[in-house]
Amino acid sequence: HYEDVPRPPGAAEPHEFVRLCDGCGGCLTVCPEGIIRKDLKGLAVLDFNSGACSFCGDCVKACPTGALTEEARASWNWVARVQTGCLSLNAIACRTCQDFCDEQAIRFRLETAGRSRPLIDEAACTGCGACAAACPAGAIEFARMETNELEATA
Repeated sequence: HYEDVPRPPGAAEPHEFVRLCDGCGGCLTVCPEGIIRKDLKGLAVLDFNSGACSFCGDCVKACPTGALTEEARASWNWVARVQTGCLSLNAIACRTCQDFCDEQAIRFRLETAGRSRPLIDEAACTGCGACAAACPAGAIEFARMETNELEATA
């Protein structure tokens, strides 16, 4: 079983990435955003708590093993998902994620008792992580968009 976590854009499928990445750290050192870290196995993983990905491709260029490729970068399919710890869901006024989303992929729907529900337009969300880095509650996680969701937005 392979942990499916956001790896740098261009990462091979999880089972392939684990096989190909040798933990050299080349991608970490060239990332201008400083958001690539090593996981417990010494493999590259994105840390959206530190900032957003600009999708510059430097990590792909620095990868000597083929764990990161241009072809895989084109199929980046991670999107933001709001968790229950969201301040707006808990009746505390906050729109920080929306303010930091350059793609305008986040809007809020008013609900009862002073709550607002953040809604993510997955067709517009690039999975860059700007919302997660800004979220004061740490309530944004990332998941792969399902294949049928990709087809529905195409």
